[in-house]
Amino acid sequence: MAPAHARPRYPRTAVPAVGLPDLSTRETRERLSPAALRGFFSIMDRWQVRDDIARQLLGGISNGTFYEMKRDASRVCSADELTRVSYLIGIFKALNVLNGEALADAWMQLPNINRLFGGGTPLEYVTRGGIPAMDQVRRLLDARRGV
Repeated sequence: MAPAHARPRYPRTAVPAVGLPDLSTRETRERLSPAALRGFFSIMDRWQVRDDIARQLLGGISNGTFYEMKRDASRVCSADELTRVSYLIGIFKALNVLNGEALADAWMQLPNINRLFGGGTPLEYVTRGGIPAMDQVRRLLDARRGV
């Protein structure tokens, strides 16, 4: 094995490495929450998701909290809520890469014969299964995209 000083080194990059956001800090959640909530409600509109189901997708939040979020996007989300929204945004993005707009918007509400869904809809699956189910759907779609 060549000595450490003789091994080729990777070139330095001008772009600093960006890690995952630290959702445990209020500052990070304050920064991310407004855009996350606007994106979430936009996706719920595009997918034609009823408010009771949207509440479940956010972790089973109360009516009051949900409508406060809907009215005022400056509300600070929990780490769990931001994680859920992140998965849903990833699913939305993947669907729009894979399909035309009409199918991308309808896909979550269409019965699906994939083993994962067992003939039910992807929306039913992620509503029942929470974050683990959202992760599986995101991985399924990313695999179809080849990423």
